[in-house]
Amino acid sequence: MGVENERMDEMEMEMEMETEKKNKARLRGWFERVDSDKTGSITAPQLKRALAVGNLEFPLSVVQQMIRMYDFDRNGTMSFEEFLALNNFLLKLQHTFSDLERGRGFLLPDDVYEASVKIGFTLDSPAFYSVCESFDQSKNGKFRLDDFISLCIFLQSARNLFNSFDTAKQGRVTLDLNQFVYCTANCRI
Repeated sequence: MGVENERMDEMEMEMEMETEKKNKARLRGWFERVDSDKTGSITAPQLKRALAVGNLEFPLSVVQQMIRMYDFDRNGTMSFEEFLALNNFLLKLQHTFSDLERGRGFLLPDDVYEASVKIGFTLDSPAFYSVCESFDQSKNGKFRLDDFISLCIFLQSARNLFNSFDTAKQGRVTLDLNQFVYCTANCRI
């Protein structure tokens, strides 16, 4: 029985690896189509157009923030490997949104709070509702997928920036004016 279970586990892992290879190949093809100038990397305008084809409309500033979040080599564009990291983050957000939208096509603020906690963002009420107000584009308390993604891109960027100053990992930082200006300039969307 033990050998049989091991073999089943091995077969399952092989199937998962094969699926992952196919997904990566599919994403590579998509990436190469978006990389219209064949440089091996994509720019914010290219990514914006590609996301729009998938019915995700974002201001260029949000797309630029997406690239900054995963631009590991800091060259202002997105390589395929950087794109894979962004894609994983976006899939996580899409799944979380789908789990909570209940067939409505949008999330209410309480759903957004639940989703943000699921993703790992824990904010107090004043901070959470302030962020919600900023990303509720239609000002009706209904967050479409692109609104939710924009909000999460902001939160992740803010967390990354905060963590860069919280070197002692205490959950608190002290900033002088220059550092504060740097933070606000790097978290803008």
